[in-house]
Amino acid sequence: MRCPYCGNDSTEVIDSREVPNESSTRRRRQCNDCKHRFTTYEKPDFAGVTVIKRDNTRESFNRDKVLSGILKACEKRKISREAMDRVVDKIEAKINGNDIKEIKSSAIGDMVVKELFKLDSVAYIRFASVYKNFDSPDEFKEVVKLFEKGKRKEKKEKK
Repeated sequence: MRCPYCGNDSTEVIDSREVPNESSTRRRRQCNDCKHRFTTYEKPDFAGVTVIKRDNTRESFNRDKVLSGILKACEKRKISREAMDRVVDKIEAKINGNDIKEIKSSAIGDMVVKELFKLDSVAYIRFASVYKNFDSPDEFKEVVKLFEKGKRKEKKEKK
């Protein structure tokens, strides 16, 4: 690991911890040359996962692309960046946990919709409207009805 302060390649790990509820490791490092300390986070590499898009083109899984869609859906909502990162972490964990090499973009979209459903109603509807390519207000009404029905069902199950 290169020191961000002096550029030296020689650093050592002082402390290493798993980050709770995430698939990452936090490491505290110290440069052997300038003695500055800094923190790094390591996450699993999903470069081996190929996403099959709607037009059947293929590209490598890109966490930032998933996060970008979630950020747009959650814009101007009181949702922390950490909560949005956790959604992406859950999706990555599902993909990685199933040892998937190829996944359809629609399957990723379905995972995002399910997680946003739990997180925030407006973000869920925003994402669903783009993901499902809504053409009319009636489609919005239908999704709102489904959301309300799902929330009522969730409340009954918790009792």
